Amino acid sequence: MAYDEVLAERIRELLDAESGVEEKRMFGGLAFLVNGNMSVAASGQGGLMVRVPPDDTESLLEGEHVRPMVMRGREARGWLRVDTEGVRTKRQLEAWVRRSVTYARSLAPK
Repeated sequence: MAYDEVLAERIRELLDAESGVEEKRMFGGLAFLVNGNMSVAASGQGGLMVRVPPDDTESLLEGEHVRPMVMRGREARGWLRVDTEGVRTKRQLEAWVRRSVTYARSLAPK
């Protein structure tokens, strides 16, 4: 499955005023990196892939349409998948994008 081009454009619009953002095709989707750190992606599996502070992972999983990101059969702490239903509105998407960008900016630039 290819990533959702409309979702990618919506993310792009939210990140337009941000500095240090680059796009990169990764994991079958389109990732948005902030200062070289992956932040958020339009996932090739549908929906959004979001990087969050690892300590927030468990509490964020309690939200609707949120599930752990699994890579090679293991949950990736600090990474979440948000189903399409969880990012339908601008407000929903903006909250996830803002959270992921804030976290990516807290990491050392690459």
